[in-house]
Formats: sequence, structure tokens, C-alpha cells
Amino acid sequence: MDTILAGVELLLRWDVLVALFIGSIGGVIIGAIPGVGPAVAIAILLPATYSLEPLVGLVMLLGIYGSSIYGGSLPAILMNTPGTAVNALTTYDGYPMTQRGEAKRAVSLAYSASFIGGILSVSALILLSPVLAVVAPMFGSREIFLAALLGMVLVVLSHRGKVVIAAFMLFFGIFLNSVGLEIVRYSRRYTYDQAWLNSGFDLIIVVLGLFAVSQALLLLTEKSETPKTPKLEGGIFEGIKEIFKHPRLAGVSSFFGIIMGIVPGVGEFTAQFLSYNYAQKTSKAPEKFGKGSPEGLVASEAANNAVPAAAMIPLLALGIPGEALTAMMLSVFYVHNVIPGPKLFQDNLDFVYALYIALILLNIIVFVFLLGFTKRIVRVIQIPTRFLGMSILTLSFVGIYSVRNSITDCAIAAVFGFLGLIFKRLDIPVVPIVLGMVLGGIMENKFRNALARVDTPLDFVNRPVAAVIASIIVLIVVAHFWSLWRDRQRGRSKS
Repeated sequence: MDTILAGVELLLRWDVLVALFIGSIGGVIIGAIPGVGPAVAIAILLPATYSLEPLVGLVMLLGIYGSSIYGGSLPAILMNTPGTAVNALTTYDGYPMTQRGEAKRAVSLAYSASFIGGILSVSALILLSPVLAVVAPMFGSREIFLAALLGMVLVVLSHRGKVVIAAFMLFFGIFLNSVGLEIVRYSRRYTYDQAWLNSGFDLIIVVLGLFAVSQALLLLTEKSETPKTPKLEGGIFEGIKEIFKHPRLAGVSSFFGIIMGIVPGVGEFTAQFLSYNYAQKTSKAPEKFGKGSPEGLVASEAANNAVPAAAMIPLLALGIPGEALTAMMLSVFYVHNVIPGPKLFQDNLDFVYALYIALILLNIIVFVFLLGFTKRIVRVIQIPTRFLGMSILTLSFVGIYSVRNSITDCAIAAVFGFLGLIFKRLDIPVVPIVLGMVLGGIMENKFRNALARVDTPLDFVNRPVAAVIASIIVLIVVAHFWSLWRDRQRGRSKS
């Protein structure tokens, strides 16, 4: 209880509360604008958060991360255009409800499901904290190395149909992280006598290029459009009452989101498809799914919003990010010398609880804001895409230059921006690049530390936790190749 009160005290500072409010409201607006998304917003804001205190900066980024999915449901329901990529499934039932004249009902139902998913996820996070505090110290260098390797495997295998290209992108990220002056023997790697490569590729510059600059270029090279939205009709509180008709579905969907959030590299897409399939199979009216089923909307939004808080579990307990957004947040920890992992729960548990309470307040702030200001947010959606692209490009380069006051960084970001644009045109995933840079650095560091305590490769798995993680990696890889072989056999039998 004393630790929780200490966390509340940390959070109840004016600068932290202002950061939470700005992040929460800003995240909703950013999520509601198709073509921007939380990754772009967080990438642009990252340089600014480096000058803030760690709690202030992280609370602002958490606000954007957690609230953007709320906002992304608005254009998905009203315009059949998901505000963020993970709101794609919301269009299946949200937009048909709008076409029936039930836009307000659909919007408020999505908000309510999102709120339940978010609160249940944070509750699970808080309940798991005592377990994490006990389990986290069991992770030494070997275990964290294997956990990072598990994260890499899951990230690659989660890209169904693009496993090979995702693996190449992951290794590209590892390569980028290895460029420059390494910190143990101070030897130069892949610098080719170029002084500007001695400091390597900064994660923030790469992230801004791949996400923000590339998105701006995409918006600028496409036909300029001003999205049109239908009028909001119906009672805003109708959907709030309706959520209580589906308590089991909201709970199970949130559970899927929590489990998928904990597992690195899986995330919202898997969670929502599992919950949507569950909802359809257990529904009394499965034929209505995809045609405006309230159950389908609840399943999608509850699962989506349960993921962000759950994704903080591997980040805080092990320092292992599960996707690009938590990888960006990890850089804020490192800049302020607050290292996620076992020692964080031992030495800074009040800091951890402050983040938990911030997640609860985030959901409350966003829910109340959306109920009162949905009509005004709809106007924000109607920003012309060319103007939006130019604004993102300007803010991106301002942020890039502010990191180290370097024109070279701007040039590097521009190159990665063009690369990101090409990857988007070719539908090649860029998230593995970011995770490769982050996890590659963690693995290299922990591998070097572990080598001082091992004599043979088998010594890496001679402890219980290490043996369990190694076994999981082997089982996942074997299961993947088994599924590929089975699919090939089925294809042959059909032909």
C-alpha cells in the first residue's frame, strides 16, 4: 500500500498530469486522423521527451499509445477508413451500423468496449506486479538474451506470408545497430573510414525516417483529399447501456488482448481476430457479423484496447519491447538511465505504480472526452491530406534536427524516409527493422555479459528459466515449420 501511495504522489504533480492530459487528448485526435497513427506521433515527439523528466515523457507517450486506438475507431465507424491500422476490423460492423443511421450508437458502443478492455488490462497489470517482482530477479543475462531471441522469433513469425522478408528486415535492423564505435573495445564497425558513421545510426533518426517522413511523403505523393463524414445520429448513451448486455464477450475479448499483449511481436491484430472469431462462434446471430453486429464491434474494440497496458509487462519486467511503439518508449528509459528489468521492480516500484495509475487515468480521461467532444473531433478528420503530409514533414525535420543539431541526421532521416516509402509501396513490414535495432543491442550486451559465466553453449540453458525459454523457442519454430508442411500437403491433396 505504501508503494501505491508513493506512486500516486509521483503522479499527482502538475507537470505529470499536464503531460498525461496532452498525451491522452492528443492521442485521440491523432488516432482519428487517417494516415497519421500513433507511431508517427510518438516518433515526432520522441526528441522533445528526452529533455523532460522520465515520468513526464513516458506518461505523455503512454497517453498517445493508449488513446490513439480509441480515436481510430471514429473514422472506421463513420467513413469505413480505420484511423489506425489496428482499427481495420472495426469497419466490419461499425460502418454498416452508420449506414443504418446508428452512428452514435456504434461510436458510443466502441468507446465503452474500449474502456472496459483498457481498464481490465491495467487491472491485470497491477495484479501481476507482485508476480513480476518475484519472477523478474530470476532473469540474468542468459535469460534476457533468450527472451530477446524469443521476441525476435515471434516478431518474424507473426508476419504471416511475409516471414522471409520480415526476417531480412529484422537482420537489417540488427546490422544498423552494429554500425559505429562499439563500447567495449572501442573498435569501429562498418564505418569505412567515414567519420559521420562513428556514432552509428541513432534509433530516433531511423524511427522518424521510417515512420514519420515516409508517411508524410506518402500523403504528399498521393491525390489530395478532404475526407467527408456523415452526421452523427442517434443517442450517444445508447451504446453505453448496450455494453452491459455483453459482459462475457467484453471480458473474454479483453482477456485475448491481455494475453496477446504480453507475448512480444503478436499484438492487436491477433487479439482482435481471435476475439472476433470467438464472438461469431458463440453468438446467437452469427449471420449478422460483418453487417453491423454490435457483438462484432465489442469484440474488436475490447481486444484492441487491452493490448497497450499488457504490452508494458515484458517492457517493464525484462526490458523487451514487443512492437515499435514500446521500442520507442524503451529509448526514453535509456536516455534517463532508468533501465527496465528486474532492478526496476526492486529499486523503483513506486515509478512502476505511477505508470499503472497513469494508464487508469488515461482511460477515464479519454472516455469522458470522447463522450463530450465527438462532434468536434469529427471536424479534425476533414483535414486535407496534402496539408497533413506537409505538416508531418515539417515537424519531423524539426524533431530530427533538435536531437543533435545535425544536418547529417536530417539527410540520414530523409534516406530512411524514402526507404520507408518504398517499403510501404511494396507492402514490406518496417516494424522488424526497429525491433532489430533495439533487440539486437540488448542481445549483444547480454550475450557478452553471459560469456563470462559459461564454458559451453549448453551452459546457456542450464538454469530453469533459461531452459523454459529455449524450449519455447524450439517449440514455436518446430510448430511453424510443421504448419507450413501441413499446408503444403493439403495443397497437394487438393490439386
